[in-house]
Amino acid sequence: MFLLIILWLVSFVFSFGVAGFIFVTMSRAAKKPWKLKLDGNFKPKISIIVPTYNEASIIRFKLENLVKVNYPRDLMQIIVVDSNSEDQTVDIVYEFIRQYPESNIQVLRQNERLGKSAALNFALKNCEGEVIIVSDADCFWQSDILEKALPFLADPVVGAVSGPKILLNPTQSWVTKSEETYLNSMNLLKLGESKVASTLLFEGGFSAYKREALASFDPYNTGSDDCGSIIPLIEKGYRALLLPDAYFYSSFPTTYREKMYMKLRRANQLIRVFYSYFCLLLNGRVKSSKGIVIKGILLYLISPLMFILLMATTISLLLIFSYFAVLFLFFLIPKVRIYLFEAVQNYLLLLLAMISVAIGKNFLAWSKPQDRIIINEAILHAYKLI
Repeated sequence: MFLLIILWLVSFVFSFGVAGFIFVTMSRAAKKPWKLKLDGNFKPKISIIVPTYNEASIIRFKLENLVKVNYPRDLMQIIVVDSNSEDQTVDIVYEFIRQYPESNIQVLRQNERLGKSAALNFALKNCEGEVIIVSDADCFWQSDILEKALPFLADPVVGAVSGPKILLNPTQSWVTKSEETYLNSMNLLKLGESKVASTLLFEGGFSAYKREALASFDPYNTGSDDCGSIIPLIEKGYRALLLPDAYFYSSFPTTYREKMYMKLRRANQLIRVFYSYFCLLLNGRVKSSKGIVIKGILLYLISPLMFILLMATTISLLLIFSYFAVLFLFFLIPKVRIYLFEAVQNYLLLLLAMISVAIGKNFLAWSKPQDRIIINEAILHAYKLI
């Protein structure tokens, strides 16, 4: 009996205690000032890569958004790399180029769909910029995003920067409301990591890399072009930062089913990412941010496994001591209930992702959720994105 209680306590600490401790410490770190050498006059030649597959409904909006960005046109190269779209995506891009020849947009076409990382590496060979920036077709920038982000890349130790995702439809359903809460928490965590050393998680809506630090996208084949591309930078000793002012806008699915598919796919990628970090750490190849890497391994690899033990010991204790159910009274507190629900959900997704990785399941090609239907001219005008 005593051993069962000890096992429950240990599993609880590693499932929720570690996560809570990390979140509290990183939240405090997020309030600290940046200790970097910023240069507001840093204006390198940039190459913006937009990977596409069947984006006919939104690609024009994306291009209108990019040409609205405040940056010298002669220093900006835009590459649309298309993975054999079956709709009118490429035709719409060519029409846009004819209307705005000064936009400096190039089109690259692949003969087959090999996945996002393959598309980005194909485009990388044609990039002329000192800074390589990736942006998904369904993500939209504020016009001053480069002015806010690029000064950080002037510091020699910074290899890459990214920004937080802001939802275009945060109140559309309970699913989008819960996702907004989750994003706010994760952005705070990533900001704290950035202030301490480096974040390990990037978003595909806006991520900028120094060309000298980026040999290729996702060289460890994690399936995550954004987070997987940070791994070699951390290995080389660079820092990757989340910049709270360099935010971008995107939509999110309104149904729980679509949310779970997106989360499972992301979890599959994260398991591969942190397993790569784990291997590098064992081999002494993590040159910087070791503390952050260890915390990430605990959160994404160890804690989900300990959650299984927590569930097993909780059920056993409930069967033996019915009054143990008093712990569930915490679910009556709304804010606690929301965070516990998200935590339990994410642990289950990570466990499913571990199984999918173990059986060789990988998401090489991106698919289209139904959230794009809310992206229209009216909403983009409302947010002043086009």
